[in-house]
Amino acid sequence: MGKNSKSRIPEVLKKFEKELLADWVKEQLNAIGLRRDLIKEPELRQQSADFFALLREAAQSGNLNDITAPEWTSLREMLGGISRSRTVQGFTSSETATFVLSFKQPLFTRLRDEIGKDAETLVDETRTATILLDKLGLYTTEVYQKSREEIIGRQKMELLELSTPVVKLWDGILALPLIGILDSARTQIVMESLLQRIVETGSSVAIIDITGVPTVDTLVAQHLLKTVAAARLMGADCIISGIRPQIAQTIVHLGVTLGDVVTKATLADAFMVALQRVGLTVKKNT
Repeated sequence: MGKNSKSRIPEVLKKFEKELLADWVKEQLNAIGLRRDLIKEPELRQQSADFFALLREAAQSGNLNDITAPEWTSLREMLGGISRSRTVQGFTSSETATFVLSFKQPLFTRLRDEIGKDAETLVDETRTATILLDKLGLYTTEVYQKSREEIIGRQKMELLELSTPVVKLWDGILALPLIGILDSARTQIVMESLLQRIVETGSSVAIIDITGVPTVDTLVAQHLLKTVAAARLMGADCIISGIRPQIAQTIVHLGVTLGDVVTKATLADAFMVALQRVGLTVKKNT
């Protein structure tokens, strides 16, 4: 059909607007997979009405092949908004795409009623409608996946921030307990959190505790040294605690040098050194 300039679909959408919309909404409400816990009927009806109006308007251009064309912009934006909102609401990607794909059956039924006697034309129109709705459904899936990745990315960053708390142990002394793998992304967050707390508290000593870091290789050591260097630029010395025997052996085996950074086996030992650095001592009561 070329650009589908002779397609009967635009005519059917315009002629049976009320019937198509009513049948489509009814089908969605009766669908087994409708998530009534996530979306209310009034919202579903409004979204369906908005979609149908924009679909009918875009179809009047006669271009039913290319949904990236300007005439389809408004509908794409509307579907993008629905996909993003349903991502947040908790719908799956298939449930989101079904919003569009469920319109097939009502449209097929009307096409059959209108041109059912012309089998060849009915096949062509059904194929055109299928391809069009499949493209729109696929678009909602693409937006959904992108939105989902953005949400996961934000959650990952939030978890990283929560997993790097900077604790004030004493006036002038901070502690940064690290748990888990220390990679480049996390190192950046560690440095930002530590530097911010150094500025806020005016601390002169920071203890970086790696008891919860499973392994220390050359890359992890480099990340630690970067953090130490950044803290020093802010006027705070760092002490690394949690150097277990196996980690000490690994560092020696790798030939990694921590320079003049003070290291201790436990956080308690590091805290004692930190107290001395700020001019304090701890005495037992006798």
